[in-house]
Amino acid sequence: MAAPALAVGAQLALDAEPAEALVQVGGIPGLPALADLGDVLILAGLPTAHLLVLEVTEAGKVVLQLPRLEVGQGLTTAMAMLVAEELDARLADVEVPLSPARPELLFAQLTGASNSVRSLYEPVRAAAAAARARLVTAAANRWQLPAGTLRTADGRVTAPDGRSAGYGELALAAAAVVVPAVSTAPKAEGQQRLVGTPTGRIDARDIVTGRAKYAGDLDVPGAVPTVVHRPPTIGGTVRSLDDTAARAMPGVLDVVRIPTGVAVLAETFDQALKAKAALRVDWRPGPLAGVSDAQVRAGLRAVNKPFLVPPLLTLSLDAEFDFAFVSHAPMEVLTAVADVRPDRAEIWFAAQSPIAAQEQIAVELGLPVPAVTVHVVRAGGSFGRRLFHDAALEAAKVSKAAGRPVKLMWTRNDDIRHGRVRPASHHRVRATHALGQVLTYEHRVATVRTDFGHGLGELLTAAGASLPVGDALFSQTFFDLTQEVPYDLGVSTQLLSELPLEIPTGSWRSVYSGMVRVADEVMLDELARTLGRDPVAFRRSRLTSATGRAVLDKVAQAGSWGRPMPPGCAQGVAYHAEHRSAVACLIELDASDRANPRVTKAVMAADVGRVINPRGLEAQLLGAVTDGISVTLRAGVHLDDGAIREGSYADFKYARQRHSPLAFEAHFLPPSGPPGGAGELGFPAAAAAVANAYARATGTSPRSFPIAF
Repeated sequence: MAAPALAVGAQLALDAEPAEALVQVGGIPGLPALADLGDVLILAGLPTAHLLVLEVTEAGKVVLQLPRLEVGQGLTTAMAMLVAEELDARLADVEVPLSPARPELLFAQLTGASNSVRSLYEPVRAAAAAARARLVTAAANRWQLPAGTLRTADGRVTAPDGRSAGYGELALAAAAVVVPAVSTAPKAEGQQRLVGTPTGRIDARDIVTGRAKYAGDLDVPGAVPTVVHRPPTIGGTVRSLDDTAARAMPGVLDVVRIPTGVAVLAETFDQALKAKAALRVDWRPGPLAGVSDAQVRAGLRAVNKPFLVPPLLTLSLDAEFDFAFVSHAPMEVLTAVADVRPDRAEIWFAAQSPIAAQEQIAVELGLPVPAVTVHVVRAGGSFGRRLFHDAALEAAKVSKAAGRPVKLMWTRNDDIRHGRVRPASHHRVRATHALGQVLTYEHRVATVRTDFGHGLGELLTAAGASLPVGDALFSQTFFDLTQEVPYDLGVSTQLLSELPLEIPTGSWRSVYSGMVRVADEVMLDELARTLGRDPVAFRRSRLTSATGRAVLDKVAQAGSWGRPMPPGCAQGVAYHAEHRSAVACLIELDASDRANPRVTKAVMAADVGRVINPRGLEAQLLGAVTDGISVTLRAGVHLDDGAIREGSYADFKYARQRHSPLAFEAHFLPPSGPPGGAGELGFPAAAAAVANAYARATGTSPRSFPIAF
């Protein structure tokens, strides 16, 4: 369209899945093999995928407005690489700001389910290819030359006679091109030069020098530091408040009651925190008062479904597993800036689901949706936490009540004790076998209900998912679209049960797979031992995909599976497939000090289709190993009498540098198709491999995670 710069939208075609993706050797494919969660999300966003906008400015900058959230996963770098590739631009000239909430995108502005690269790969390439075609056409018109004779490189169009023009010089003329004179098709993947090359993050220097702006760094005029005094139990409410002493303290500007507690506004955060401590609040207990972990475990066991196959006339292997609540605890605590006026509102925060946030905040404030602007700000971690906009909604309510802009910050204690948690779960698994063959495999999963109140990223599905029936439907659909046994284990069934509990939950990295697949992979090791088989050989003989066997072979070879280990040390292996990707992990663990087991080496092999940035993928997999070490060995939170016991990194024992592997390797198989998902892929395999290594090193069979809890 005509504009001060060239701006183009992408047109997306849904490519058919390769035929081999629908075939599983030795069994009938389950639902995820036919259509997984990512496929559903891509299909839902398809009608608005062409609204992705890319601009070439007169200054020669290429600007991609990214309708996703950068949470540290390197998404902006991957997208910049795609743009630079298709435009033949310099990577340094590509900028990828985050789009504000755009309700017209409907389901196409949700960051989650390892789906961003999968869903954006084709439309971003299409937008950049269309821009390139218009720039070439503009140059051809200027020089009166056939467009097909021109070449592009490093942000310039060059003619056979040596004349050249920068993209900035051509931007205005290119904006007027209606029908390009050359093809707008993206490059064939064999022509890609930048994609697939290990590349440093485009924002790395800004991050390490402090120039990168998070919500807490924003200088919004008039926004004052704000903290919230919260109840001692989850969901508690204010019975009475005496704020006399707090209001008299230096720098205090206001004290405001909100549904979740009491907000204190001050000139500095230090003053706000001190005044918060001076509040005298009588709290009503929350709905979970009197409920602790023991009651939750009993409730989960009570709702879990029975096995279908009794262990009659066959041998059977039964096991039960428990997984604790886990805090999201991103490194950057929840922070939001809000400026609410009588007729409009402006919010700044890190949002994985900005459309739903905009629409719900508008409803809560009594404003029309167009009157609410949600600016999406980069985040310092998420793990699914920022699918919800609790802090932004709180900030908006405080700003409205106080009549001034606020910068609200949750403390670490707020985040762990009142934030969202991965639901606790209980698993019952039974495998029957005879004559060395596995006949049936049954996995019964009972979890505290996961809140899917963000829906598909907009108000209608979010409202539906917030209803008890809708939430249960979302849970079951999510489970069915993501969970599949990747092995031929005879007749296999997996069933989900849920325990409704008034505790704030949310999708935590790998959602159900982070628990279901760990239990499965521990069971695979125990089945192999029962049948007298090597764990790798047993998995290989049962895997139903060639891709699975390839990544397992690669990790076993690269990690020297079976090599002699000192006493108290052992290797563990695990495999996981999801998001149209597959990964295997090999862990070496030293448990000679049983109280302080240490992962000494981690090797991962992955097939994620086409890898955009190998360096970014390696970082994702290393992060998955860190998470696997953490929640398998040490990190979880307790529920004590309606309150979360842990309150900081001191007692929520996430892995530190001293717990990191001394050696780490990541190996990627050659491209096997379009990009698959990677962000959540590695965790289930890493966590399970840590558990299996611990079991082999100690001669125990871990059944409760984290092991030291």
